[in-house]
Amino acid sequence: MSQIAVPADLVLSVRHLTVDLPPGMERRHAVEDISFDLPAGQILCIIGESGSGKSVTANTIMGLLPPAIKASAGEIHFQGIDILKAGEAQMRELRGRVVSIIFQDPLSALNPLMTVGDQILEVLETHRHGTASSREAKVMALLEEVGLPDPALMRFQYPFRLSGGQRQRVMIAMALALDPDLLIADEPTTALDVTTQAQILDLIRKIQKRKGMSVMFITHDFGVVAEIADRVVVMEKGKLVEQGPAGEVLVHPTHPYTQRLVAAVPRMRASAAEISSDAPVVLEVEKLEKEYRLSGSFFGKTRVVKAVDGVSFQLRQGQTLGVVGESGSGKSSLGRVLLKLLEPDAGSIRFQGQDIAGLSEEAFRPLRPYIQMIFQDPFASLNPRHTIGRILTVGPVAHGLSVTEARAKAFRLLKLVGLDEQAYDRFPHEFSGGQRQRVGIARALMFDPLVLVADEAVSALDVSIQAQILELLDRIQKETQVAMIFITHDLRVASQICDEVIVMYKGVVVERGPPTTIFRDPQHDYTRKLVSAIPGADWEPAAEAG
Repeated sequence: MSQIAVPADLVLSVRHLTVDLPPGMERRHAVEDISFDLPAGQILCIIGESGSGKSVTANTIMGLLPPAIKASAGEIHFQGIDILKAGEAQMRELRGRVVSIIFQDPLSALNPLMTVGDQILEVLETHRHGTASSREAKVMALLEEVGLPDPALMRFQYPFRLSGGQRQRVMIAMALALDPDLLIADEPTTALDVTTQAQILDLIRKIQKRKGMSVMFITHDFGVVAEIADRVVVMEKGKLVEQGPAGEVLVHPTHPYTQRLVAAVPRMRASAAEISSDAPVVLEVEKLEKEYRLSGSFFGKTRVVKAVDGVSFQLRQGQTLGVVGESGSGKSSLGRVLLKLLEPDAGSIRFQGQDIAGLSEEAFRPLRPYIQMIFQDPFASLNPRHTIGRILTVGPVAHGLSVTEARAKAFRLLKLVGLDEQAYDRFPHEFSGGQRQRVGIARALMFDPLVLVADEAVSALDVSIQAQILELLDRIQKETQVAMIFITHDLRVASQICDEVIVMYKGVVVERGPPTTIFRDPQHDYTRKLVSAIPGADWEPAAEAG
């Protein structure tokens, strides 16, 4: 194969790349005529919403495109080779050894039947790296390098036993096993807590500097870009709309699409919202407790975990209470107890003056429509075999509303959440993630609830879609005066929508107050840790970016 002359200071050069989509799709090209360079030793961030072509670009570079789509034009120059013309045997040799990738979801990318040590070892064995003893030593060194606790024990663990952040560290160890020149990270922090995300970003940056490798980091969050990027490429619907040094694009974006993405990044609110102390108390929680008993090994002791430990708060009509904390802090358990999906072990939950904590399911059933939930994953929570119309109306009809009234109400709420009437006869898979979340909100509102519990309702969405959903929830709340409990790990989001915030750590409320006070002057060490981990906290875009 003929070698291609590429400047020595460039690790990767993409020229006029076009990748075709199968016939019948909403557009002809996944990626259309894009060109960019990645200088040696730098971090290039490719940013854009879902469907912009970011991941397709990464998979084209790795030679991992599915058979249904293929590159129809352009060149990808890497180490003197045009990757688009390389055969599968040559690409197999390059993958891992020269160019490596970290995927977004480590649980689906790791083999559940192999220990994490064996999975790293497999990478080394496949490329015949070193001897058996040196490979084993390398596995231990990699586990230590990515900051996993007790590598000797961790080496024999299976993926399901690890947290999301630990699994992502294992993926990074696998990607770094052969010291590649180029590391591609495809949304590796999207689903992680803010503190775990900060650790992973810091880890990638440190390893990149120490090894002098180049990194292509794919993300939809400009906060992440502000943390790590040297250069930025902005993509919209398969086209490259803007690129340049990170400082320039972050502070003075020129393309309207880039400006919209920058404006959509949630920021700390400057002033506290005012909630009338005359508004009636809808929900009052006192000294709520919930513990889990985890059985040990055959001879081991049963372990008791207090997921909710003495939590108390009041929620007034029209108020949004934020519940903030990392995974394992107890915030989702609190939400499930409030919805009576879990029974509390102690304490009271007074809903409109009535203590519902000890009510049986039969006694609580007439009240259930008035406390509704918006779930994190709208696709998993919507029945794929039912039309949107059936999803919206089946509950109210079961509770006594006539089919005609339920249908009319569904049309009214679809309009309220920004969807047209045609959505009524369509199925969940025909909608984007943001549209499915709108359906989830409409379903919750079908019962005219007094309390909405939103459990990480925007964490899986692009920042621009996230901004739309937050604006929608704010508007609905103003119109309906519904009270809301907003569970999130993203302090920026909590600042945008919440009137008051409680910070949970290991089941205990460690701090409470208006978001402006808590996030600008945190008193508890744990809250300070959360605030310091916010991506791009020091980045202030120019006024015209909004």
